[in-house]
Amino acid sequence: MTPAPFACPPGLTPMAHLRCEVGALASLGAAPAGERRFVPLGAGEVSGPELSGTLVEGGIDWQWMRSDGVLEIAAHYVIRADDGALIEVRSEGLRHGPAEVMAWLAAGEAVPRQDYFFRTLVRFTTGAPAWAHLNRTMALATGERRARQVLLDLYRIS
Repeated sequence: MTPAPFACPPGLTPMAHLRCEVGALASLGAAPAGERRFVPLGAGEVSGPELSGTLVEGGIDWQWMRSDGVLEIAAHYVIRADDGALIEVRSEGLRHGPAEVMAWLAAGEAVPRQDYFFRTLVRFTTGAPAWAHLNRTMALATGERRARQVLLDLYRIS
């Protein structure tokens, strides 16, 4: 039996750049499946062709450092759009790379984003009528971790 051809892959449309200040990593310790930890999310900016605004301080990036060295990410935060509307963001994904690269990142060293994998799937929720289309939007983010910042490029999946 010959498999059916794949459909045309979904498109990616640039939405926004996001810069977020991050607090100190807090570890809950070794759990049965790996180390559970979190990073407080602070101020930041969002700018782009489809979304611009600021980050509301108080978000959290929950992390699970698995025994295989892969970091699972589950960030939850709020964007205040330029018009004042509040938009909830849920972002889940993975960060991993060669052991030495991940050690450099953990030490706060600058590492080019192409040297490791950092991707999240992003979902939005809002009650603001002007932004209701985001309730039906999924985005892919490519990330870069700096010592005290996270940089994300968001692409709407079509």
